[in-house]
Amino acid sequence: MKSRLAALGALAGLTATLAAVVPAEEAYAHGAMTYPATRSYHCYVNGIEGGVGGGLAPTNPACQNLLAENGNYPFYNWFGNLISDAGGRHREIIPDGQLCGPHPQFSGLNAVSEHWPTTTLQAGSTITFQYNAWAPHPGTWYLYVTKDGWDPNSPLGWNDLEPVPFDQVTNPPIRPGGPEGPEYYWDSTLPNKSGRHIIYSIWQRSDSPEAFYDCTDVIFTGGSDGGNPGNPGTPGDTEAPTAPGTPVAGTLNGTSAQISWPAASDNVGVTEYTVHDAATDAVLATTRNTSATLTGLTPDTSYSVYVVARDAAGNTSSPSPTLTFNSGSAPATSCEVELDVPTSWYGGFTAQVRIYNGGHESIDGWELTWDFTNGETLAQAWNATAQQSGTTVTATNVSWNSTIPHHGSVEFGFNADAPNGAGTPENFALNGSPCSVA
Repeated sequence: MKSRLAALGALAGLTATLAAVVPAEEAYAHGAMTYPATRSYHCYVNGIEGGVGGGLAPTNPACQNLLAENGNYPFYNWFGNLISDAGGRHREIIPDGQLCGPHPQFSGLNAVSEHWPTTTLQAGSTITFQYNAWAPHPGTWYLYVTKDGWDPNSPLGWNDLEPVPFDQVTNPPIRPGGPEGPEYYWDSTLPNKSGRHIIYSIWQRSDSPEAFYDCTDVIFTGGSDGGNPGNPGTPGDTEAPTAPGTPVAGTLNGTSAQISWPAASDNVGVTEYTVHDAATDAVLATTRNTSATLTGLTPDTSYSVYVVARDAAGNTSSPSPTLTFNSGSAPATSCEVELDVPTSWYGGFTAQVRIYNGGHESIDGWELTWDFTNGETLAQAWNATAQQSGTTVTATNVSWNSTIPHHGSVEFGFNADAPNGAGTPENFALNGSPCSVA
């Protein structure tokens, strides 16, 4: 494989166009709700669950219609349903019937369908909203809910929403371990509703006129439409789940660990599990499954973790027994990295990265690190979860490309800001082992 790194030093002369999942002109994709999940995130998960090799094969009829209308864009870019120049003019610039998909490439999200996936929530309970921080920015989130008696068989209009948000938060904290990487999170008390509704979220950035929009289909239990402060509906669920069973460690490769545990039980139903660092109580992962992959670990290091279950009403269980494990040694890899730059512009560029596994064993779960050398700043990545600390960038696999076969490869891409021009990246390492550069 010939070297592509020289292309970074000649960005001005490149005229190739990007043919990856994310077009170069769409560099402003930054986040969406993962719990309770938006229509776009539900469909993304549904699509890749049935797909092969990163392909899409949704089984949900509403998600199938979304794929037919908009192609794969709203699936792989589930975090990019936005208007770049909104500036708070939401009701002015978004017509009735287009609230769920104001961006043209998300128009299929506006379809009226009884098949949109739902999340069951306990009316009046306190839950933790989880909002993926694909690219963090300051701003304010506004959460609206549909009115009592709204018609789910008609396109959503502004008059279908309660006139004021039931929740509003500015610059909530960010934590690692969300289902798709770092996430904003905050606690909120749900409104007194009953049956099927839509939670409509608006994230208005404060450092830009850009705003993000999403519809989340939910079913409220234990509430009463038409209620008032004197009519709170049926009593809420106050019974906590049982503690999850003892976690066990699976694959350990130095920088990541797969763990699983016996399920907790609940009188209504468990909605999620959080994996905690036993020393600090920090959340390491959040999942709806009874297993999780912990990433960013240090090789040959001891870790202790426990698991907590949560139900739809926000009740949390006692912690599971603690699991202590050693992360293991980073596998000896024979890796090679090829970095190409198909698109550039003044002050930035798009890169495509290929990781080649020259070893005789497959690599299950990968983490690639490298150092920028000329003040570059990571803006966005696709087909990988990436973040930057100082000059070091860390990219980890996503669900559909977690395995690099022996003598095989995987690819991902990223956009970066380069106000000083792009330098030559250095110190490529795969799961802690140095890689050669093609």
